[in-house]
Amino acid sequence: MDQSETGPILVFLGPTLRLPDARSILDAIYLQPVSQGDIILAAHAFRPRAMVLIDGLFEDRPAVRHKEILWALSQGIVMIGSASMGALRAAELDLFGMIGVGLIYRWYRRWPLTAEDAVAVQCGPPELGFTALTEALVDLQRSFKVLFRRGLISKAEMDAGIAAARRLNFRERSIRNVLAAAQWPADKAALLRSHLIAQKKADASLALRLAPTLTKLKPAKLPYTSTNTFLRDLEAGSIDINLIRNY
Repeated sequence: MDQSETGPILVFLGPTLRLPDARSILDAIYLQPVSQGDIILAAHAFRPRAMVLIDGLFEDRPAVRHKEILWALSQGIVMIGSASMGALRAAELDLFGMIGVGLIYRWYRRWPLTAEDAVAVQCGPPELGFTALTEALVDLQRSFKVLFRRGLISKAEMDAGIAAARRLNFRERSIRNVLAAAQWPADKAALLRSHLIAQKKADASLALRLAPTLTKLKPAKLPYTSTNTFLRDLEAGSIDINLIRNY
């Protein structure tokens, strides 16, 4: 049996789900949020049968490239995306064999022009487990809509809350800031906190639960060609381009 069938499952995880919670769902190798070059390096380091992309970096390091994911698929590695950066990339690459899981993935697939920052959060450093310091727009939108459907807020309050959350930069999108921008009374903060829908967490948990089954769905090995632009990107990031050619 070759390595593609016996190798480990790798999970790129950050603020979406606490590491102990993730490990209680799936026995896997957990890595920090994915960024440019990480898929190639991880493939060579671990020879995995599958990778689950949940969280990704995009500010201090370039975001993971589509070409990297296509390269991994061409090597027979099952690529699964969910919840955050993983949902974005899965919605963009599902036609090429990447597997998307969860409501957020389906949302991005149905409305491809949806803002990418809807899943972004400000988070703490690796030493603190990438703890989320703000709320994701997608979670806030779901929460406001649930409060309205349950008759706990008016439609005007729902609309004001969603509009305020959209206006704020993801680095400032705390419950306190959102409600202040929406001009909600202070006592409504507890209401929102008690009904906050953690959709990103739910999608990530689902992806981990389904991963052992999904890894059996081997991707079709599509033709793969590295572009000069992609190779220059790798070199600029100090990634050995021979890793693409020799696997």
